[in-house]
Amino acid sequence: MKLRLTLRAAAVIASVLTASSAFAQQEIKITACSGQAPVFSFVKLITQSFIPTLNAELAKTNKIKVTWNEAYGGTLAKIGGELEAIQQGVCDMGIVGTVFHPAKMPLQQVTFMAPFGPTDLRPVVKVMNDMNRNHPLMRGAWERHNQVFLAGTAVDDYGLFANFPVSRHEDVNGKKIGSSPVPLSWLKGTGATGVASGLPSYYNDIKSGVYGGVLTFLSAAAPIKLFEVAPNYIQTGMGATFPGALSMNKQTWDKLGPEGQAAVRIASDTYAARYVTEMQAALSGAEAAYKAGGGKISSLSQAERERWAKAIENPAKAWVAQNGQPARDVLKAYMDALRAEGVKFARDWDKE
Repeated sequence: MKLRLTLRAAAVIASVLTASSAFAQQEIKITACSGQAPVFSFVKLITQSFIPTLNAELAKTNKIKVTWNEAYGGTLAKIGGELEAIQQGVCDMGIVGTVFHPAKMPLQQVTFMAPFGPTDLRPVVKVMNDMNRNHPLMRGAWERHNQVFLAGTAVDDYGLFANFPVSRHEDVNGKKIGSSPVPLSWLKGTGATGVASGLPSYYNDIKSGVYGGVLTFLSAAAPIKLFEVAPNYIQTGMGATFPGALSMNKQTWDKLGPEGQAAVRIASDTYAARYVTEMQAALSGAEAAYKAGGGKISSLSQAERERWAKAIENPAKAWVAQNGQPARDVLKAYMDALRAEGVKFARDWDKE
């Protein structure tokens, strides 16, 4: 009798231990990083959207618990250094500014090779999310850097902010225009001189006469009060672009397993949707702020927009020549996907 009770007790203890083991949480530490500060939506939404959504999804099964460390504003990786930091596991995930890596991630520059297209960032986010996840060439670019693409970002329509009036592309002839290096190709053929620069320098450079205007986007121009030095905002319709994305170190991704990875996908989709919503709201606020600050907003006519597009050199030609058939394939896939979304390009860059 005693032996039977002892065996029964042992069986109960064994079953309890087995159950406890089965439901034991796997604890994973994840560090998120960005060289940019959380004043930008694409950074702050890691905290406000991605992390809480992922935590909530993981809590449904209670199999994985993530301990978070957030390192933004260059505390762990400097601007432009995130790609290598995530690749090497210095941080587990974060924002990679693909625009800073035209040599390492040339195919991710495709939106800059097809200007005068979508002025709404929403189809750009949709198409680039799909391509970076599913197009073998685009996905492979992340894999080569030991990463998994999570969600893309986009910025609103590029325009010209100038201290002189513009109603046609001839008005920039002989003028110096600043911008980040890639969009400067949209000036070739207009007679303007492009000056490589960046957002932190725009205000002072225009004020001191280094150049008379810049190519940038309204949601960035209004917060730095460009209306004070460049009161003319000309909506040229050069298009919304894809400057970077949220990605994760491949080893960290593998640790999460299928269920954890599914939760990350849900968090990524939620992050992307929230980003689009916030950017739309920010754009409305930026337009009001620009006008309130004394800025004047005008738009090129459709005819003038098409004339500008036809006047410039095709930026995709040199890019395709440098990167070969993969670049040509990606350009066609990108433009075809946007055409399917109802976007009309002022010029068929992929067919020239």
